[in-house]
Amino acid sequence: MKIKTLIPIFSLLLLTSCKTTTNNITYFQDLDNQVTTIGKQTVNYTPRIAPDDQLSITVSGTDPNAVAAFNMPLASYLAPGEAYVTSTPVLHTYLVNSHGEIDFPVLGKLQVANMTRSELTDIMTEKISAYVKSPIVTIQIRNFKVSVLGEVNKPGMVNIPNERLSILDALGMAGDLTIYGNRTNVLLIRDNNGQKEYHRFDLTSSETLTSPYYYLQQNDVLYVEPNKARKGNAKYSQSGQFNISLASTIISALSILASLGIALLVK
Repeated sequence: MKIKTLIPIFSLLLLTSCKTTTNNITYFQDLDNQVTTIGKQTVNYTPRIAPDDQLSITVSGTDPNAVAAFNMPLASYLAPGEAYVTSTPVLHTYLVNSHGEIDFPVLGKLQVANMTRSELTDIMTEKISAYVKSPIVTIQIRNFKVSVLGEVNKPGMVNIPNERLSILDALGMAGDLTIYGNRTNVLLIRDNNGQKEYHRFDLTSSETLTSPYYYLQQNDVLYVEPNKARKGNAKYSQSGQFNISLASTIISALSILASLGIALLVK
């Protein structure tokens, strides 16, 4: 009778354990199965230009000769580890210096730090209009990237071709979290004018979707810390883990044999 009484208890513990594990890995658990609309966000995700950013700036117009003075010539570079210069020329980039300036042809030094791409486009269009009729200025931030580290399947640097990148996009490009990633405590590190900002996301809560940090900025760093299971495993060496696994297997086998023997005796 005692063994029969223990079986439901073990079953209950097993189900509870499975439920706890599921709760630790499921995203946005507070969203139900019904169609839900989350309030419109007023967060401006447009990045602002910062020192050390690389900008590609091209000026076009109806008269190519008139805008030629504002465009640096295409250049070919020798890539690291290569013996020959690449045959495909690339656009010249302007490096924003530590004072937030770039040195642009004809216009000279321009203060560009803390501007959005759209704001700088408007200012440069106005300045170049003094020399060229109806110029078209195209600006891109060439080094828009974020780093995703920790318990993800593909940690490393993620290069972004556009200006809109959410935390979910970045984690998706990094192959999603591993089963050992702590989904309730994802750390964001951001450099804001030389000051470090820190924010933590709980991916099991829908509040992440309305966070002012939901959209990332260039050079942000995401760190997914290991969960308790991973931290516990790290305390043991590989040989120690093997021994524990072997001992667990033996104990389980003996337990099954003992249960079968007792069952036969009861009959």
